Amino acid sequence: MSAHPQEPIRLYRHALSGHCHRVELLLELMHLPYQRVEINLQQGEHKTPAFLQLNPFGLLPVIDDNGTVVADSAAILVYLARKYGGQRYLPEPPEATAAVQRWLAVAAGPLASGPAAARVATLFNKPIDTGRVQQIAHDLLQVMEDWLSTHAFLAAEHETLADLAFYAYIAHAPEGNVSLAAYPHVRQWLSRIEQLPDFVPMQRSAVGLAAVEG
Repeated sequence: MSAHPQEPIRLYRHALSGHCHRVELLLELMHLPYQRVEINLQQGEHKTPAFLQLNPFGLLPVIDDNGTVVADSAAILVYLARKYGGQRYLPEPPEATAAVQRWLAVAAGPLASGPAAARVATLFNKPIDTGRVQQIAHDLLQVMEDWLSTHAFLAAEHETLADLAFYAYIAHAPEGNVSLAAYPHVRQWLSRIEQLPDFVPMQRSAVGLAAVEG
């Protein structure tokens, strides 16, 4: 684990992106100095030559850690945890690492294609099969509900990258007409995350996020 960065980490983000929020939340919890660089999606700043040099896929978020550029939210989480976070957020024992990575894979799968996609469909009137993505969301929430009925967090006895990766899109699932009413243990888990020292919420109104998050 390295000491804190010499200069603030630059976080290229959009304030209404759940992918960006998971990175910002980790930066806050780890007390790492950082500077927000807002990317204007409506003006296509994520497709400019300057931004594409940072991430050729044109997706948010991206960080620049004193010359080390990392794109993709999961990759950024792993990088920050390994470089600055000790073992709390990404434990080193193989079984513990695998538990976190398992949930990160789910975040890239059912979380993205369920609650996140339902939110995009509802907020931005995108041509997405809302019935299908809402069903994916409820299937995922039921798995989480069952797991959290006997566990306080997703991958360990305390918060890890897994919880940070899931928080925003589960907390904002109702924006995609995915109710959390039937999932009391999920709601309790959300409260545990929100009670962490230095927790920061994500904004609740949004425009123009589709196909710009990674």
